[in-house]
Amino acid sequence: MTESLDPLRKSWHIILALGITQIVGYGSVFYSFSLLMEPLQQALFSSKSVIVGAFSTALLVSGICATFIGRTIDRIGGRVVMAVGSAIAAVLLAVLSRVGSVAELYAIYAGLGFAMAAIFYEPAFAVLTQLFGPHYRRAISALTLLGGLSSSIFWPLTQQLILHFGWRNALLVLAASNALICVPLHLLVLPKKPPGKSATKVVTGVVSKSLKEVLRESTFYWLGAALVANGLIFTSMAVHMMPILQSKGLSAVAAAGIGALLGPMQVTGRILELTIGKRYSILGIGRLAFGLVPVALLIFALASQTWLLVVFVLCYGLSNGVITIVRGAVPAELFGRDHYGAVAGALATPNMLAQAFGPFLASLLWMATGGNYDRTLITLAVIAFAGVCFFIVATRGHIAAAGRATDIS
Repeated sequence: MTESLDPLRKSWHIILALGITQIVGYGSVFYSFSLLMEPLQQALFSSKSVIVGAFSTALLVSGICATFIGRTIDRIGGRVVMAVGSAIAAVLLAVLSRVGSVAELYAIYAGLGFAMAAIFYEPAFAVLTQLFGPHYRRAISALTLLGGLSSSIFWPLTQQLILHFGWRNALLVLAASNALICVPLHLLVLPKKPPGKSATKVVTGVVSKSLKEVLRESTFYWLGAALVANGLIFTSMAVHMMPILQSKGLSAVAAAGIGALLGPMQVTGRILELTIGKRYSILGIGRLAFGLVPVALLIFALASQTWLLVVFVLCYGLSNGVITIVRGAVPAELFGRDHYGAVAGALATPNMLAQAFGPFLASLLWMATGGNYDRTLITLAVIAFAGVCFFIVATRGHIAAAGRATDIS
């Protein structure tokens, strides 16, 4: 038992370093945008939809680049790829601090989309899958536990920076955090070359398949469809949760208070997966996590009392926290680890495209239902339920085998 824990004990510093870079990367590039929207509107004399379109452009570019980034990490490892991504993020955040037109804004966020593809969870998962072998699931769980702190740290930090120094100077600080924290950590901690792959098939019991082989399997497309459905829900709720809570009669302060529970519940879900969940197949855990999403959305739609809104956030936060781990671990479980980066990147492409479209979908549904958020939520619940069905189809026949592999490892 002690021997099986050695890879995690000996390489804990890699998980810690990547956890710090995930906190800074997501915090400075992803979560900062919600606080920059209004200043950017005023500075560029533009509408909210135009500004949000720039962020959607970043998500689109990230999705398009995901497979290329994954293939590159498969070939040379994550050290250079993630360091370059952080360096690009630093430069473009600094350039963003001096943006003067909408065209410049879109060009900058297109570049940040490439940086996202190189520094967010997917490349980090690929690195951990290379380095930790059959222990990749626990490594991914530990990483997401740290990464889940990003919004809790960077939302208040960025808000204070904007308040005291202005949004342009705040961006310079965010740029510096990538240059002075993330770039050195990636260069100094991550190994120069990926380890060999010869033991993969023997240890996991899963025959590793190339991306070309995976693309010929229906399992890939069912899993991709499940992730697309979840991506639509994720960004729809990220943008519209506060307005929906206020439509239930809550004040802005009360809505923010309930919404603030989301982050801690995501972390709680990851702690449960890392401790109790490790006894079970990640595919079974995934079915439970995906299944909780439509239940949570229906509770949200039907909630007429504050305690039910709290129940929604608890359920939705737990499921979201675990689905991040599922998204990272399931490709290796189904298709092997040798070509994980390319396969995970190919799965990330439609997922990121869905995330880019999600907020607009929710807005369209809201207009189609006559401005009724409850009906919008019910429609989103139907989409989420379809995602559950897709995931079940993708993983059928693999549950028992995955359970045996978990027992062995």
